[in-house]
Amino acid sequence: MILYHGSNTTFLTIELSKCLPNKDFGRGFYLTPSKHDATERAKDKCQKEHWGVPQVLKFKWDETNQQNLSIKKFDKVDEEWATFILSNRKRKSKQHHYDIVIGPVADDGVILSLQLYENGYLSMSGLIEKLTYARPSIQYAFCTERSIEQLQLL
Repeated sequence: MILYHGSNTTFLTIELSKCLPNKDFGRGFYLTPSKHDATERAKDKCQKEHWGVPQVLKFKWDETNQQNLSIKKFDKVDEEWATFILSNRKRKSKQHHYDIVIGPVADDGVILSLQLYENGYLSMSGLIEKLTYARPSIQYAFCTERSIEQLQLL
């Protein structure tokens, strides 16, 4: 499988310590099977951080060779997915135990919906309804060193 990472810089080594915590699926190295989505992410990162040049790095991952990795996959936007994201974004304790987490991206519109839910303006069913209409995009979060070792930069 080919996966892409959008950034404002290029690099040869993935360092989990440089990955930000409190993201959708926790601290991890995030990739997508969509080159378009990675390109948009790279542009956004340059704009938000006010430096760098959009870069899209290409990786190969053999998803059939999981070598006893713990993988959590969310097939759709639902209550479990939303709760998982809320937990990771508000995390004050240890991160989940998964090596890799795969599932829909929570974009800015999704984040607003999650905040409305947290503040009591939306019920869980209302949140799920709003999230169902979000633009579908898949992300892969490689959250441990042993999962990172399976990625090959192309």
